[in-house]
Amino acid sequence: MTSSSLSPRPVVGRTVLIAGATSAAGVAVADALCTAGATVIAVGSNEGRLQSLRDTVTDAVTYVCDLGDFSAVHELAAAVHAEHGAIDGLIHLVGGWRGGGGLTGQTDDDWDFLHSHVLTTLRNTTRAFNNDLLDSPAGRLAIVSSVTVENPAPGGANYASAKAAAETWTRAVGRGFATAESAAAAVIFVVRSLTGLEHELATRVVDLWDADAASVNNTRVRLGD
Repeated sequence: MTSSSLSPRPVVGRTVLIAGATSAAGVAVADALCTAGATVIAVGSNEGRLQSLRDTVTDAVTYVCDLGDFSAVHELAAAVHAEHGAIDGLIHLVGGWRGGGGLTGQTDDDWDFLHSHVLTTLRNTTRAFNNDLLDSPAGRLAIVSSVTVENPAPGGANYASAKAAAETWTRAVGRGFATAESAAAAVIFVVRSLTGLEHELATRVVDLWDADAASVNNTRVRLGD
């Protein structure tokens, strides 16, 4: 075995915040990051589901926060900074599906839900933690998007539009990383359905720290192929 193979992976010692951590994908990502040696901060809106995550990923630190409320996210950032310092990674997994009924079935209630969960939570968390990622020697932002952005259907127009907006926001964050000549990168993972791909997503998230920032910044990576 070579000395290089004994070197710790770059993710070791990084502090990574998972927004929307209580889904199956969030638990898988939290477990993979903890196993790889990262400090995981798991954020969700429900204490009961966070307790379930802690039962599975015992090393994870959890916070309850309404990520759709910008003032609450600022309070979260202050608490994280006071207790753990700056973060090196933000994995945004807040989402949810609403759709069906053709174009006329794209209701305002569904749009408000998707806009709040998919986009507003991303805007809030990236703004609150952007300086952390910019200043980190290995900052990483990742979101999960959908193939429907490329091929939207009338019954999923609300959903595809919200995901497209989230991708645009993420690319803007990545452009900011590049302009600042930061060692940070923003990555969009794309799925048809995340069900069954939780392990692949978790592996790909951990692998983000193995790659040079410039090589992965503003990339769109399809999972499940």
